[in-house]
Amino acid sequence: MTLLSVNVGRARAVDYTDAPVGRTAIDKRPVEGAVRIEAPGPLGVGRSGLAGDDVCDLRFHGGADRAAYAFAREDMDLWERDLGRELANGSFGENLTTRGLDVNNALIGERWRIGDEVVLEVTGGRIPCRTFAGFLGEKGWVKRFTRSEAGPGALLRVIVPGEVRAGDPIAVVHRPDHEVTVALLHRAATVERSLLPGTLAAAAWMESGLLDLARQYTEKYAEGHLEDAGDAEDAEEHADGHAEECAGA
Repeated sequence: MTLLSVNVGRARAVDYTDAPVGRTAIDKRPVEGAVRIEAPGPLGVGRSGLAGDDVCDLRFHGGADRAAYAFAREDMDLWERDLGRELANGSFGENLTTRGLDVNNALIGERWRIGDEVVLEVTGGRIPCRTFAGFLGEKGWVKRFTRSEAGPGALLRVIVPGEVRAGDPIAVVHRPDHEVTVALLHRAATVERSLLPGTLAAAAWMESGLLDLARQYTEKYAEGHLEDAGDAEDAEEHADGHAEECAGA
């Protein structure tokens, strides 16, 4: 298992984001050499976990639970074939492009060591956003990404800070005792909300936005406020309604 590239983005003005500042840093590019990664502080302070990586929409990006975003090269290759065009590392706004790591079947709370010192913890999966759709320029992108066999990629918090670089080995050093994976949580948050109550088994490790969603849904369902707990169309409307909450912008 290997870190293929470390990718960072600089803020620029675009016409396809609904971020209040009108700018995005989703266009991430591979960098050479070591990159410092550390806990960036709480959501809203304007920081990514990676040095040199900008955060523009402070409502939803950066912060301790979303310090970095990882995407598997294997899934990028699936998208290359589906879209019929080349996708360089960083094309999905990911900070870390991996090879040989089962990113989407990682457990929430699973820990990865990258290189000799850095340890990251999985907190959730990406919910595709309008900025992501505008950046890719693909029609119906939010639904296509949500329903694809290629997974959403993993949001990460920093447990042990340090430097990472392309070519670093990746090792899974801890797996918690539950069965909530990145893929399962993503499915629950987007197209099969009836799964949300079960995801609370991973509440201790889940990123705050997804945790709030799971708790709110579970409370409403328990009180009988939701007539159809598993309606995929309504769940996708939820995903669209929260579309600005994706990683990488």
